[in-house]
Amino acid sequence: MVLEATVLIVDNSEFSRNGDFPRTRFEAQIDAVEFLFQAKRNSNPENSIGLISSAGSNPQVLSTFTPEFGKILAGLHETSIGGETRLSTAIQIAALTLKHRQNKVQHQRIIAFVCSPLQEDREELLRLAKRLKKNKIAVDVVNFGEIESNTSILEEFIQTVNNPQEEGSHIATISPGPRLLYEHIAASSIVLEEGAESGFGGVGGAGMGGGQDFMDFGVDPSMDPELALALRLSMEEEQTRQQRLRQEEGNGTKNENPPSQ
Repeated sequence: MVLEATVLIVDNSEFSRNGDFPRTRFEAQIDAVEFLFQAKRNSNPENSIGLISSAGSNPQVLSTFTPEFGKILAGLHETSIGGETRLSTAIQIAALTLKHRQNKVQHQRIIAFVCSPLQEDREELLRLAKRLKKNKIAVDVVNFGEIESNTSILEEFIQTVNNPQEEGSHIATISPGPRLLYEHIAASSIVLEEGAESGFGGVGGAGMGGGQDFMDFGVDPSMDPELALALRLSMEEEQTRQQRLRQEEGNGTKNENPPSQ
């Protein structure tokens, strides 16, 4: 399973008040942050998550790395909405936070929500992407709300930060609709790709037959990502239990047949 330190960046700009996503763009992010937190922790219990806001008077760290969702939730509730998003500054703060993570073995990842028009210069963003790539920091972007103005530059940003051999960075461009924001994320490469890499297949992954296994349960991962995720986690727990039983049986056999002197 992938061991990661992840910094989530929420967009708390004035645009996050818009109600085109239930209930508002900001409240949609709260649900998505909770989903991503649980997905990361379920992927590996040793994963840690931090939280940063990208707007307000200045981008700021809302929670340092923690395994406790309560601290993340407290940071979200203390966030004030207003101003313009400063994505470049927020990403640089996130990268500095990752540099000072306690467990240096953890892979580095940033997941940024963007729901307001970007003010950054294109060249500035691409220079930042090259630095992130050099420092082996993967970046996922949840692009929603202002996709007409942001999609082109964000796609170029992700292409630049990506390592061609790994392609560990992703963008999910999401239009308003009946499905909730976190449901779109659950069915996106931001989550599914991680599941495939973690060794137990994930939704659509190869390790357990991918989406076909879920279709055998009568579940279409694209239509019900929550249930598919629950099934995936249940399968993983069963695999872990069976492996533990095999190890215990093996240890019992060794104890029953001590080596001859």
